[in-house]
Amino acid sequence: MFKDMFERDSSLSFEVFPPKKDDEFENCYNVLDSLAEINPDFISVTYGAGGSRSKKTVDIASYIQNQLKIDAMAHMTCVGSSEEDILAVTRDLEAVGVNHVLALRGDKPRDMSDEQFEQRIFPHATDLIHFINQNTNLIVSASCYPEKHPEAISMDSDIAFMKMKQDMGAEMFISQLFFDNADFYRFIERTRRAEITVPIVAGIMPITSAKQIGSTVTLAGSSVPKKLADICARYGDSPDDMRKAGIAYAIDQINDLKRCGMGHIHIYCMNKPKMTKEICDAI
Repeated sequence: MFKDMFERDSSLSFEVFPPKKDDEFENCYNVLDSLAEINPDFISVTYGAGGSRSKKTVDIASYIQNQLKIDAMAHMTCVGSSEEDILAVTRDLEAVGVNHVLALRGDKPRDMSDEQFEQRIFPHATDLIHFINQNTNLIVSASCYPEKHPEAISMDSDIAFMKMKQDMGAEMFISQLFFDNADFYRFIERTRRAEITVPIVAGIMPITSAKQIGSTVTLAGSSVPKKLADICARYGDSPDDMRKAGIAYAIDQINDLKRCGMGHIHIYCMNKPKMTKEICDAI
């Protein structure tokens, strides 16, 4: 059970994403089979923009929960959803025995107009968390941002929203990726002062190619410390060396977090079980 893992000093979990094409599902299940061999505490499954891949999320979460016998957490976004859309997905999850969701606002879908975005049913993740808690029996977790959500006006404002998520019923937080542990430690201190008491899991993304800095990392709004930037500059044109250096950087991050008493780790593994196993073996 999710709560049980916080009775220990450390835990390990992974994030995977559904395939974009139906004929890629077999490989996705092979990825999950390989990740299951590492024996994580849970595996989370992402959700397409505007709920575009909700059925695939349910199918994969069901496989994790029922075939692999590992706790599954299904992501759920609300930016383009009605109340009935949300209830339909929650019913599907409950029907397959998945009882934990990560409630997110989600990014604006490309085909959504500015007017539609401004008039959305669920303005914030807090609204989704409240709705799920009022209308289902699902356990709800939420996201948090060690360097502030890109749209937040200030860190104080962002932590106030985080506190609201807790008050609405979020039982755990998973952090956005970060690359400087000092940022995470400062963030944890601020959440404690704000009376945020539920567990916070550190989200770690290994950077195994220089192009990730210009895509995933930029979208996440995470800063890139000089040490990591130097690694990308030095090894960016050598894929094998970049991969090794990026994995080593993630291992150092995780080991430092564990030494500082923050051993609950969520790896954004990008559906790469070999890389994930290398990291887990080292930590």
